[in-house]
Amino acid sequence: MHVLVIGSGGREHALAWALAASPLVERLSCAPGNGGIAAIATCVALDPIDSQGIIGFCRREKVEFVVVGPEGPLVGGLVDKLEAAGIAAFGPTAAAAALEGSKGFTKDLCARHGIPTAAYGRFRDIVQAKRYISERGAPIVVKADGLAAGKGVVVAQSIAEAEAAVDDILGGRFGSAGAEIVIEEFLSGEEASFFALVDGKNALSLASAQDHKTAYDGDRGPNTGGMGAYSPAPIVTETMAASIMDRIIRPTVAAMAAEGRPFKGVLYAGVMIGDDGPKLLEYNTRFGDPECQVLIPRLMSDALPAFMAARDGVLDRFHLRWHDKTALCVVMAAKGYPGDYMRGSVIGGLDDAAAIDDVLVFHASTKRDNGRILANGGRVLGITALGASVAEAQAKAYAAVDRVLWPDGFCRRDIGWRALQRHG
Repeated sequence: MHVLVIGSGGREHALAWALAASPLVERLSCAPGNGGIAAIATCVALDPIDSQGIIGFCRREKVEFVVVGPEGPLVGGLVDKLEAAGIAAFGPTAAAAALEGSKGFTKDLCARHGIPTAAYGRFRDIVQAKRYISERGAPIVVKADGLAAGKGVVVAQSIAEAEAAVDDILGGRFGSAGAEIVIEEFLSGEEASFFALVDGKNALSLASAQDHKTAYDGDRGPNTGGMGAYSPAPIVTETMAASIMDRIIRPTVAAMAAEGRPFKGVLYAGVMIGDDGPKLLEYNTRFGDPECQVLIPRLMSDALPAFMAARDGVLDRFHLRWHDKTALCVVMAAKGYPGDYMRGSVIGGLDDAAAIDDVLVFHASTKRDNGRILANGGRVLGITALGASVAEAQAKAYAAVDRVLWPDGFCRRDIGWRALQRHG
């Protein structure tokens, strides 16, 4: 089978790595891919939102299945267009991807169907938004409604900070993604990421993870797309996972089907776990990045049949097996990220890093140039390690990080601290 992966990040490298191991995959392509993906798949110079170009490639090269990684093409309707062209694809339709494409849509859906989430308001007017903030006080959360690459959320500790976020977002920082904002009640507790595979009517829980959003150690600095993750999240016990499925995931799947937007693909719930149980923070409609880099290595089953079962609506007859080990990923980013950073610096030592047992080096933003690997973005590498515990996985990951020769990069040195603290 010829399989095409859409995307160019660390998530797509992890997906390509898993698919390359499937005995069902005879040929693997990635559009556009990156310097690491090029070692295991044929990279095709196509923009992920160029649906006609992608369809043309699929027809010419007899692609039989497409796995769409990033949110942009999903919200833009790439799956709809591929399926209309007779090309099987894994991922939600544009109507279903609204769960990520509009935070306001998701909040309204939760309100209609009794799915637990924070109290909220939706605003396009700055004056009305600030009045709402003044009435409710701080801390309070201000979010851009649309896709903002993981950076459109401000957890404001004061009314002044919240009002500044309103000015920033509605003032145009995120373009059309910030034309509307959602202002939410601040929820206390511990945040976790929970993933489920969905086929339109059935949901199969995958695994939990915890991400580290801020740029610097101690959860300080600006929000990023994610500076590291680990899986499983100790706070998501079997009992808690069952509660998340019963209170949040399954009601959402049923609600989307009832409203004529059946969801197929990966449903990624950001949840806050507090004294009164889990509440939904927001949905993503694809694997997280870097969460995918810790989920996929723990998956013992062949990923391709699972993705095909979700697309074909037969997950009720499917079972997945997982490795018991913990996985931990440390993101290495270009100095200056998430602000201004330089591209083109040379990265060495990657083979030495990958030589450590149970270490995988996933490329997020790299390119190959005359045998060299060059940094080509903000988040550049995801150094992932497996271990019998969080401490063991963390030690292996940082041992591998220390073998990477990249003076122009940086990383957090405390990935996994919550889990380590929990276990004393």
